[in-house]
Amino acid sequence: MFLVGLMGAGKTTIGQLLAKRLNLRFLDSDHVLEERTGVSVSTIFEIEGEAAFRLRETQLIDELSVERGVVLSTGGGAVGELLTRQRLHERGFVVYLHTTPETAFERIRRKGERPLLRVDDPLAKLRALYTARHPLYQQTAHATVESYRDRPQSVVTEICRLIEPSVSP
Repeated sequence: MFLVGLMGAGKTTIGQLLAKRLNLRFLDSDHVLEERTGVSVSTIFEIEGEAAFRLRETQLIDELSVERGVVLSTGGGAVGELLTRQRLHERGFVVYLHTTPETAFERIRRKGERPLLRVDDPLAKLRALYTARHPLYQQTAHATVESYRDRPQSVVTEICRLIEPSVSP
């Protein structure tokens, strides 16, 4: 199972809870990349630029998306690559965790580790990213689930109902 959505949609939090509920392994593509390179995503952006980061991300998601028994959380911009969208859609069940830019901003505004939000108006940037990526998330996903700010367990239950009614409590 693969999770896509805007930064701050809750992919990591919900992914961890979902993996635990389904007794699967959780992988976060950004975290795996950081472990392998020994530096943060922000550092990769700073040193190599976004294009080089996206190439690394595409290669990593290609590798991770063939693993079985995992819940994979992808970076918010991973769907920008056609090959990534195709592979995710073909290789597993993709859930788009939908949230508004405003909700995402509230979740992440105090965290300084978002290289794309190091701008004068990060909320405007999030809105622009949402406008550009929302159709790509929809194109990639098999299902869309609202990612409520204060109810991650409810989101997990909803996803479980989508994939297998018997999994839900």
